[in-house]
Amino acid sequence: MRQRSLAALAMAAALAVTSAGCTVERHWGGGSNAGGGGKAKVGLVTKTDTNPYFVELRAAAKAAAEANGAEFSALAGQFDGDNDGQVRAIENLMQQGANTILITPSSSTGVLDAIDRARKAGVLVIALDTATEPATAVDATFATDNFEAGRQQGAYVKAALAGKPPKLFMVDGTAGSTVDTQRHTGFLKGIGLTDASPEIKGKTPANGDQSLAQQGVENLLQRTTDINAVYTMNEPMGRGTYAALQARGLVDRIVMGSIDGGCEGVKNVRDGQYAATVMQFPKKMAEQGVLAAVEYAKTGKKPSGFVNTGSAVITDKPIPGVESQDSKWGLENCWGTK
Repeated sequence: MRQRSLAALAMAAALAVTSAGCTVERHWGGGSNAGGGGKAKVGLVTKTDTNPYFVELRAAAKAAAEANGAEFSALAGQFDGDNDGQVRAIENLMQQGANTILITPSSSTGVLDAIDRARKAGVLVIALDTATEPATAVDATFATDNFEAGRQQGAYVKAALAGKPPKLFMVDGTAGSTVDTQRHTGFLKGIGLTDASPEIKGKTPANGDQSLAQQGVENLLQRTTDINAVYTMNEPMGRGTYAALQARGLVDRIVMGSIDGGCEGVKNVRDGQYAATVMQFPKKMAEQGVLAAVEYAKTGKKPSGFVNTGSAVITDKPIPGVESQDSKWGLENCWGTK
């Protein structure tokens, strides 16, 4: 009877977490949230559990936890932008006794209250991939320097134009998001323009979505086809943009760049859909986050500030003065399905 009662309680707990809008990887029993007790209990909260980028992040974190003797649990929002789901995930992890929470916040501000409660309870909170606003809302951030990734893309496009003045379309992500803003402004820095420059012939937001990017660029092309360069905030939008340009027979005269470094994106570079992409390294973010969690559990020492996990230009059309790697290297180091 006692075993049946315990089984029923376990089933109820699992159902409660599922109904809260989170996806469960694994969880442990409750306990103290403070570090310095020796055993790392690491919780990861991603924006979703289906995006290949976050699948890679979760797999890398789980592997690093297993390799370092840490317990691990992964939860996610139901969709990109599910702030309520991420708040519930943080609360669930605290109840389970997590002493470190790694989070890729769907919104830079939408989960700050929950993060504050976790930190006050002694939990180390590290943002992965996406910074919070303010950055001091978490103990540390392990992420791509998105401004630098944008600058690298812009510098490559400028060099590839070989002195020709840019006639530019900009395909942005979600207006106002931290990552979108940083990549956009970094690109302009790299190519040597400002938002007011007349060389920018059109802009369209696409929220990271391939179909929206294709539709947005098709609309821009109704106004002008006199362009020679395109900025895309991520690789799905690069693919959508390529489809729109291809339909107009424009791909051969345009230098297009992107950012992500997913295996599909590297193949796009290899196959000539766009000239270059800037690779980021989610595996590094996850591994470094877990190692910080292990250190915190052992000693109580917390990391702080921004830790840049790096980025690299991937292209099969290298240009003097722009450091890059080719698509073969890219496929050896990319994330997602190879």
